[in-house]
Amino acid sequence: MESDLTFIGLFLQASFVVQLIMLLLLGVSVASWTFIFQRTKALNAAEKEMRQFEDKFWSGADLNKLYQELSARTGVSGMANIFCSGFKEFVRLRKGNTAVNGIVDGTYRAMRVSMSRQVEELESRLPFLATAGSISPYIGLFGTVWGIMNAFIALGEVQQATLAMVAPGIAEALIATAIGLFAAIPAVIAYNRFSHKVEKLENSYGNFMEEFSAILHRQAMSAQPQ
Repeated sequence: MESDLTFIGLFLQASFVVQLIMLLLLGVSVASWTFIFQRTKALNAAEKEMRQFEDKFWSGADLNKLYQELSARTGVSGMANIFCSGFKEFVRLRKGNTAVNGIVDGTYRAMRVSMSRQVEELESRLPFLATAGSISPYIGLFGTVWGIMNAFIALGEVQQATLAMVAPGIAEALIATAIGLFAAIPAVIAYNRFSHKVEKLENSYGNFMEEFSAILHRQAMSAQPQ
């Protein structure tokens, strides 16, 4: 009996378990590419927003005007959101006649919470990519082992085994490993790339918090009665 050695033919000839594994890995691959495109867009937007905010902040703009301008917008994120959280807390504590150290500490805590939320948003979907990259080859390997096992069981039922009889069973089993690698490699590359970008953004946010806290500390000190 002739066997169809095309991808579709081998898929249709594979056992139910191997077919299920192939479909699972294809689904993981589709989801991974969807998240890769989403995270690429989100991280590029975060980097662009950060550069634009830094240019405006360090241009010497009045902090009150900058805060009012950003507060009037919807969907402020990234470094701008950290700035708004810190400056809002700074104004609130200063109106309450809080001590300088209390103002600085409270402002820093507010910015830290805001930064944590921003980083959490940037890291969204990255755990899925890490999981897909680590387990997909093993899922594919399980499908390969299962398919080869069935192929050799079938060979044990015939008197004389030939390469033509062995090849289709082994080929359809190896496709599972190939699909597993196809799902894993882009996920691993994307995860490492995105993790590096998130780390750089987090470091930039942290540096901004330190510099902004120093500015607010000077303002709080200058506002204290002599």
